[in-house]
Order: sequence, then structure tokens, then C-alpha cells
Amino acid sequence: MTKYLIVYHSPMNPSVEAAPADMDMEAEMKAWMDWGAGVGKNLTDFGTPLAGGVHVAPGGGTSPSTLEVSGYSFVEADSMDAAVGYTKNHPHLNFPGASIEVHELQAVPGM
Repeated sequence: MTKYLIVYHSPMNPSVEAAPADMDMEAEMKAWMDWGAGVGKNLTDFGTPLAGGVHVAPGGGTSPSTLEVSGYSFVEADSMDAAVGYTKNHPHLNFPGASIEVHELQAVPGM
């Protein structure tokens, strides 16, 4: 099985920003738990929300990150199509402006 990184993007971080008034957060958390249970043992790291990113430039200069990365998960799957299949109807996509990327982890020679 191949390992994949699921990257969650959103214009706001659901863990630190107020959710839309019409969003039932208890139901959203249940949807996330149900998603994880559906992926089962192939969900190798549920991940966590991310906030407060810092961009580090060559030379060490820093500035607040402008990327809208709001979380991650790691999964294992037989193919990219199968990994992407885990994201179909993912509860993260219920947040306004949210999107998901799936990246295949590559082997590093000698490691």
C-alpha cells in the first residue's frame, strides 16, 4: 500500500474561527468521526487542525503564512484513485470555501 497525505484547505481555520451560524458543530464532529471510521485501518494518522503558519524564506526571514492550510490526515491506499475516493463527500467540504488535496508520499533513497 502507498501512503498519501490529505491536505485540508479553507479560508478560515475551523478550530479557531467561528463556524457559520447555521452549522451544527456537534454534527460536524460526528461526521468527521464517521469519516474516520469509514476509512478504517487505512487512516494511519487522523491529523489535527493547523493554525498560525509561519513562512520561512531563504536566509531565515519569516512572515505569516498566506497559505490556507487548515489541517491534514495520512491514509494508505492501493492507488491515487482509491486515496482520492476517501475524500468524496468528506465533511471538511461542508465548510464554505473549503477544498482538499491528496499527495502521494515518495520514498527517499537511503531512508
